[in-house]
Amino acid sequence: MTHETIFTNARLVLPKEVICGSLVIRDGAIAAVEPGRSDAPGAIDCGGAFLAPGLIELHTDNLERHMQPRPRVDWPHDAAIVAHDREMAGAGITTVFDAIRVGSIVSDSGKRRYGKYARAMANELLAMRNAGVLKISHHIHLRAEICSETLAEELDEFDENDKIGIVSLMDHTPGQRQFRDLQQFEDYVCGKNGISREGFGEYIEFLRGLRERLGTHHENATVAAAKRYGATLASHDDTTAQQVAHSHAHGATLAEFPTTVEAADACHAKGMATIMGAPNLVRGGSHSGNVAAATLAERGRLDILSSDYVPAALLQSAVQLGMLWQDMAAGVATVTSTPAKYTGLSDRGILAAGKRADLLLFEIFEGTPLINGVWCHGKRVS
Repeated sequence: MTHETIFTNARLVLPKEVICGSLVIRDGAIAAVEPGRSDAPGAIDCGGAFLAPGLIELHTDNLERHMQPRPRVDWPHDAAIVAHDREMAGAGITTVFDAIRVGSIVSDSGKRRYGKYARAMANELLAMRNAGVLKISHHIHLRAEICSETLAEELDEFDENDKIGIVSLMDHTPGQRQFRDLQQFEDYVCGKNGISREGFGEYIEFLRGLRERLGTHHENATVAAAKRYGATLASHDDTTAQQVAHSHAHGATLAEFPTTVEAADACHAKGMATIMGAPNLVRGGSHSGNVAAATLAERGRLDILSSDYVPAALLQSAVQLGMLWQDMAAGVATVTSTPAKYTGLSDRGILAAGKRADLLLFEIFEGTPLINGVWCHGKRVS
């Protein structure tokens, strides 16, 4: 039996404009997008609220946060996945690329050690996805930690059957990229993980030694793995034009969180889409002291937003961009059509006939978005 839902009296957020109109969904897909009101019986009156595509999140640490809510506290993984899924849905996110770290440090017996978990975590996530218990669309994003001991063998545990969506080259070696300031690196690591500052300099040298010994091998293994999986390759925390050129030569088409204007300009010149953190935009600056997202937005160097560590920030930041640019359609595109384009998701991200009925209904109160409803594949999920 065909199931049809009609939304009317909505401000439809289209790729290039916002219009007052109606939208019809039928059997999980958008059947029609029409200007004006609908008089059809049972049509849902949106009261002039915005009706946009469901949000697409490319890089979030939220799943890991639910897995380990406190340092050295492990939460049951099935429960963590469900909690993460429901939180994403409640934030208006209907497609998420769940970031899972690959690359571990296993030889150190002290507090510096962090173990392997990616393959087991992916198995649990995929099993729950295949069982149909998750409300939204989940994809895997492997965060390849170059400065580690086990990256190459962990990458070999995955193949094209896992349908990996994104692989990012993550190099957190102290003294460069995100952590050029060693004091900021110490403050971040010790504060986040509860590590003693005593002997922290030895830890820095330990990590630098890993990078020198295994970095090139791990980088090449990551690029090869992304090609083998058929995944989009992303760089991470590029700081200089030279680093951007290096990433681009590897085939990276996404640039996650460039840390300087120089790097963002170089990404733009190379045709790499720049992803910036939504919390950076909402807070008015980077918590690591790097370039502000608003600065790049004003220069036309911000293409995609990521909630990173605050799911609710994704819609908030898109609305802020819409206001900054005086173009709500352009602001919403950074969290819908543009991320869909760069990850090959041609079936979603815009309101158009034939696309998935992933929808977000919201209004704005004094600059803050209020979510009224979320639908994934035509089914209400929040």
